[in-house]
Amino acid sequence: MRVLPILFNTDMVRAVLDNRKTATRRAVRYKYSNTEMKMRTDKYGTCLIEIQKDIEGETHGKYPDGRKWQKLLPYIEKKAPYKKGDVLYVRETWAFLPCIDCVREGTDCGRPCVTYEDKDGVSDGCFVYRADHPDPGRVSWSPSIHMPKAAARIWLEVTDVRTERLQDIDDKGIVAEGLEIGAPFEELWDSTIKKSDLDRYGWDANPWVWTIEFERCEKPKEG
Repeated sequence: MRVLPILFNTDMVRAVLDNRKTATRRAVRYKYSNTEMKMRTDKYGTCLIEIQKDIEGETHGKYPDGRKWQKLLPYIEKKAPYKKGDVLYVRETWAFLPCIDCVREGTDCGRPCVTYEDKDGVSDGCFVYRADHPDPGRVSWSPSIHMPKAAARIWLEVTDVRTERLQDIDDKGIVAEGLEIGAPFEELWDSTIKKSDLDRYGWDANPWVWTIEFERCEKPKEG
């Protein structure tokens, strides 16, 4: 069993906590600029590959005497970031509040106290999360990408991973993404893509994506 991280923004964390989100889509990223994605089938099965574009003069053409030439197009098989059976811990916007903060304010937060070590030393305190904090404006939050596994509170088991085109999503898929039928999924998707990458990974580009389905689970003992 592999234990791996996955990032979700605050809205998607709330959807997972509400048991509305059971799937996510991640763009299949290109490694090179002069390639394209294709499905390839051979005796070993079907897989998605990134293959060099077939361009006249670069990969095929004719000799002066009329004979044709063709280069063997190099390709790489794309590998999904997760596979069925993996356990994922969700990285979300978070903070660690030392107990000394409660002492100064004369309050008791009621959250479980943990011992946490970071670059500033070892402290007793608690982890809090922007997705369900009652007063998020009072907390100095850390971005999800920096959340340690020790702070994870949401654990997911991968139940299926498949490859499909982004625009193949249907109403069932939209609901599994934690949205209501009719929600502008294309706008939400594009909001997660850098402007410079929209031509390749945006909704209109209809890129290949990994569709990852999951269900909530307990933290594994070895996790």
